[in-house]
Amino acid sequence: MSTIRAEITDAQRPQPTTEPEGQAPNVLPIGAHIPPGLLSRWYDKFEQFVSRLSVRDNFWHRICSLIWLPYAFFSGIKMKAINTSTAAILPFRRFNRNWYRAMAGGALLANSEIAGGMYLFGICGGDYTVVCKHLEYTFLRPCFGPALYKMTPRENVQQLLVAGQEFNITLDLEILQQVATPGERDKRVGRCEATFHVTPKSQVKARQARRKN
Repeated sequence: MSTIRAEITDAQRPQPTTEPEGQAPNVLPIGAHIPPGLLSRWYDKFEQFVSRLSVRDNFWHRICSLIWLPYAFFSGIKMKAINTSTAAILPFRRFNRNWYRAMAGGALLANSEIAGGMYLFGICGGDYTVVCKHLEYTFLRPCFGPALYKMTPRENVQQLLVAGQEFNITLDLEILQQVATPGERDKRVGRCEATFHVTPKSQVKARQARRKN
């Protein structure tokens, strides 16, 4: 039985395609069709939209907290208007309690920063960043119920915002235990002094651009 062999000459072999020497392949990188700065502008608009949405009401605040601040979401802290002022309420739930069924000290301390930041962010709006610089908490007595945070700024926030510059502001927080008995006064369980640094986002972006250059 004979065997037939097919021989392929060099001229019949497929030759690999090569680019001329000194010339890069004609391949565009990913994202080359996007104009410069377009992604940055989209991100800035999205960030402003989310920032304004997070201070619209407690529902959107909890949704944003679930994504960017899970501790605030699981603790359940929320803002509430009481008389003519605004306060934050920390519910007395299992997540916030310690082993002897009192409000955990870590929960009271950590939520002091969150309450103060929420208060200032609600006043300043989504065009500002709010960062805590100093936090000093004094424990007075155990808390066996929901905690109420009352914030009092030492400086006039509206006047500082009119200047349009970054500034420091100190809040005095009074932490009370809400009582369930009608007619009984809330019990003070702690005091807190918190200093925040507030910066316009436009200044933050300008500072980042100078660093890149």
